[in-house]
Amino acid sequence: MSISQAQEEPRPHNLLSAPLEVVGEWNGSPPTSAASVVARLRDVALTKVRLVSDRQPEKVRVEDHTSGPPAIWLHRAPLTTAWIIVDIGTRAWCQLAYQFGHELGHVLCNSWNGEAKPLSPTQWLEESLAEAFSLRGLALLADSWERNPPFPADSGYAKEIRQYRQELIDKYKEDTVPRLDAPTWFRKYRSALEHGEMKWGGPAILGILEYLERSRSCVEDLGAVNRWPERSGVPIERYVALWNGSCTEIGAPNQLPGRVRDLFKLT
Repeated sequence: MSISQAQEEPRPHNLLSAPLEVVGEWNGSPPTSAASVVARLRDVALTKVRLVSDRQPEKVRVEDHTSGPPAIWLHRAPLTTAWIIVDIGTRAWCQLAYQFGHELGHVLCNSWNGEAKPLSPTQWLEESLAEAFSLRGLALLADSWERNPPFPADSGYAKEIRQYRQELIDKYKEDTVPRLDAPTWFRKYRSALEHGEMKWGGPAILGILEYLERSRSCVEDLGAVNRWPERSGVPIERYVALWNGSCTEIGAPNQLPGRVRDLFKLT
C-alpha cells in the first residue's frame, strides 16, 4: 500500500466521532433540538480528552422513552452501537444533558455492550464515576452554551444549566447527615453499597468530581475501566488494582485509580 493510499483510508470511529442517532418521541420536543443538545454535551465532555479504550463504539444511539429510568441498553445487536435510553420532559434540556451525560460516562467506562451487566460488589463505584462525569459535563455545557448557544438568542439558558447542576451538588453535599468525609462514609456504608442497598453517595461523587475537574488525565483514565473479565464483580480493592493494570496496558495516564484509593483510604 502506498503512503497516499494509507492517508486516504478513513480512521475508525471513537466515542467522540461516532455518528449520533437520535430517535424517539421526545415528549413533544423537536428531535433536531434534542440532537443538538446531545451533540453539544458529547463535544464539550470529550473534546481534548484522549480516548484510550480499545473498545470504541462505531455509532451512538440516543432513544427517548416515555417511562422508565435512563439506562444503557445492553443489547447484542448491533454489537458496534452504544445504545443510550433517556426519559425527559418537553424541552427539558438540562434533564437531557444530565441523563445523557451519565450514560455517556458508562459508555466511556466500557459499559455498553451485551456483556456489560452491572455486578456487585463494586457497581456503585462505576455509578459514582458516571455521575461525576455528568456533573463535569454540565459545567462545560453551561460555559459553551453561554458563549455559543445551540439555539438562537438562547445564551441565557446557561444560567438554568448551572442552577440545575448546583442543585444536584447541593443534594449530594447533604447526602449524609451528619456530613461524613469520604473514608468514614465508605466504612459506614460499605455493606449497603456492596449489596445494592445504596446506588451511590455524595462523598464518593463529589470527591471524584473534584479529581475529574482538576485533571483531564483523570477523565482519560475512565477509558481503562472494566476491561477485565470480572468487571465490577470484585471488591473495590481488587477493582482498583485491576484498573491500575488496565491503565498500564493501554497507556492511560493512570492517575485516577490511585486517587480513588486515597479518597476512600483503601489498603
